[in-house]
Amino acid sequence: TKGIPHLVTHDARTIRYPDPLIKVNDTIQIDLETGKITDFIKFDTGNLCMVTGGANLGRVGVITNRERHPGSFDVVHVKDANGNSFATRLSNIFVIGKGNKPWISLPRGKGIRLTIAEERGKRLAAKQS
Repeated sequence: TKGIPHLVTHDARTIRYPDPLIKVNDTIQIDLETGKITDFIKFDTGNLCMVTGGANLGRVGVITNRERHPGSFDVVHVKDANGNSFATRLSNIFVIGKGNKPWISLPRGKGIRLTIAEERGKRLAAKQS
């Protein structure tokens, strides 16, 4: 596109002349009627994210660290609301909120993975009632 700055979203929308502060992996908020960007969140430590692929799919947490590996996959370390830390590839991370305030409604479990014992206890408690 002959030097026109543009960005492409995860759902293949193309927006021309975006805010120059928006970089790769940032999250933007779009007004669906006009197609204009209303707000954006930087991909940065301390922001809330959701994992969209890999073994930790569906988990939600705060970005604590980003390991850069030139020529390979960057690794992002995330800490969930229960204090459990996990790591995943940068390509599996989607920023969903500033600080720990989400822009979207979260699923029932709030994106927290329970241990097998905790899941069993929850199932048995539900069966009892």
